[in-house]
Amino acid sequence: MRKRLGQWKRNAACQALYDRLVAKGKNGKVALIAVCNKLLKQAFAIVKSGVPYQANFTSKFALNP
Repeated sequence: MRKRLGQWKRNAACQALYDRLVAKGKNGKVALIAVCNKLLKQAFAIVKSGVPYQANFTSKFALNP
């Protein structure tokens, strides 16, 4: 189980979110919970839509700068 807890570090988007929150001064546990929430939202969206996970997926509704 403990080995799986570290798997979020391999996800570039999750690592970036964690690093950004810690750089803003958030506690490490708070940042980790934010990462967990992000992963749960992704998992729920995958189950709901039935579309397989794509690491480089970008929503068609995302803003293009």
